[in-house]
Amino acid sequence: RRLTRRPPVTLLDVFQEHVHRRPHWPLLRFRDEVYTYQDVDRQSNRAARLFSRHLGLQPGRTVAVFLPNEPTYIWTWLALAKLGCPMACLNCNVRGRALQHALAAAQATLLLASPGE
Repeated sequence: RRLTRRPPVTLLDVFQEHVHRRPHWPLLRFRDEVYTYQDVDRQSNRAARLFSRHLGLQPGRTVAVFLPNEPTYIWTWLALAKLGCPMACLNCNVRGRALQHALAAAQATLLLASPGE
């Protein structure tokens, strides 16, 4: 039923519903850290403010994300969704011509990467 709604329900909608109903429930475990729905929501809000204020991100601007699999990836994705920016997910293990091809295909106007990448 959710898929046929207009406008459709997005993963961001589902996430925000969980934040509202179950803010203290664990969502993510990474190494020795546990992040609740509320924790992840706060981190993604901070990231969205940072991206908007310092990078000037506007809805519709495609952003390529080149991050390793860690919690930062999750709140970056949510922050971009909150800003209405499509995210092009780049595999952080890809290099060379394959990475160049992925960047060109994404047609992103901005690349977010960790310092190690």
